[in-house]
Amino acid sequence: QVQLVESGGGLVQAGASLRLSCAASGRTFSRYGMGWFRQAPGKEREFVAAINWNGGITYYASSVKGRFTISRDNAKNTVYLQMNSLKPEDAAVYYCAADRSGTAATNRYEYDYWGQGTQVTVSS
Repeated sequence: QVQLVESGGGLVQAGASLRLSCAASGRTFSRYGMGWFRQAPGKEREFVAAINWNGGITYYASSVKGRFTISRDNAKNTVYLQMNSLKPEDAAVYYCAADRSGTAATNRYEYDYWGQGTQVTVSS
């Protein structure tokens, strides 16, 4: 069992940066693939970024590639999402998720555990 707690969301202006963190409980964090997803009002939850168990493989949605960076610190049981050049369309609740297979999955249905989410609001 893994518990995930996101933090770092907030209200920013377009063009600003935010760094989201996701702290995981348990001693097996380093075995999990981790992902970030987001959900805006009235829309389905969508993939943002993913990282495999050792950080050697990452994937990004085309809408965020070049602006967002996913990383992890297995010693701190934490995964990060650095978001630069934020746009109003990036506004959503951001969720982190853990995949027991250890891969960098882009499909939300491959993830086993989810956090409660953190709100990101971007004003124009």
